[in-house]
Formats: sequence, C-alpha cells, structure tokens
Amino acid sequence: MKSIFETLNAKNVNEHIEKRNGLSYLSWAWAWAEVKKEYPEANYTIYENKDGWNYHTDGRTCWVKTGVTIEGIEHIEYLPVMDYKNKSIPLDQVTSFDVNKTIQRSLTKAVARFGLGLYVYAGSDLPEGFENEEVTNKTYRSWLDNFFADKPERLQKFLAVYNIKTTDQLDRVMKLEDIDQLISKLKKESK
Repeated sequence: MKSIFETLNAKNVNEHIEKRNGLSYLSWAWAWAEVKKEYPEANYTIYENKDGWNYHTDGRTCWVKTGVTIEGIEHIEYLPVMDYKNKSIPLDQVTSFDVNKTIQRSLTKAVARFGLGLYVYAGSDLPEGFENEEVTNKTYRSWLDNFFADKPERLQKFLAVYNIKTTDQLDRVMKLEDIDQLISKLKKESK
C-alpha cells in the first residue's frame, strides 16, 4: 500500500499550473479536489489569531497560518500576504481579498507538503517517478509550447530541424529520454 506522500507525489499537476509574473501556481481548487478524491476525510484549518482574525500581524505586515490534515497527519504552512511581485504588503494596505488569496495559496502549499505538486515548488517539470508515457508526452509538448510561446520564429526553426509541423509530433521522431535531454538543453540555454 502506498503512503500518502507516494500517492499524491505521483500525480502530474502540470495541466493545472497557472503562470503569473514568471512564477508557477497550482490551482488551489484542483489541488483540494485531488486530495479529497484520494482522502475523503481530509480537512483543513485556517488558524486565527487571538482576536479571531484569519491573519496574524507584527504591526507592520501580516501572514496567514493554515493546516491540512490527512489521516491524522497535519502539515502547517505560514505564508506572508504579498502583492503580485511577491513582496509583503504593508499592514495598512492589506485587503480582505489579499488575505483570502494568501489563504488559498497557503493551503495549496500545505497540500504540497503531502506530495501533491511538490515538484512545482522545487522547480521541476515532472513528478518524481512519473512514468505514464502518454501524459509525459503531453507534458513535454505543453512545456515546449510554453517555452516557444513568445518566440514564434524560433519555434519554426526548431520544428524545421526535426521536420515536423507541431510540437505534438516530436514524440514521433524522438524517444522520451532524448526529448528530456533536449528540454534540459533548452532550459540551460534560456538562463
């Protein structure tokens, strides 16, 4: 029988990742749905401060504290309330919307501590031990499409090298391990 971590860490979350300002975010609604499918008794806690507020403060900034419990194991996450640049928002400028968004992100990170989408926070593109070839091919195509999204002329040159018309044909002309090496090379070149 697989552990909670092994079960959730094996899931490919790439189709549910949202990109904003160069950062990757996993959809909290999807993450919670996946947890509940596997562990219907799972629950979460939004920790309040001594005054009953759903955030904590030092008088200058604020943060949230959330916990996710699966099969009696709780993982807690603290996350500062941040703006779109991932900078802490001064307390006097924080809105309830900012706090709510942070709570959802914090819950998603707490879920990641159980394995679901953890590789996203580690900067990886695939979950550890993921071996479903069909989804892996789709994942590689998605990564390539995102990589070339703002470089159409480079995409055309890339496709011409392999004599294909779209990235979804790449797995027809290359083995998965060769695609993996190609993507690693492209990542290095783009840094």
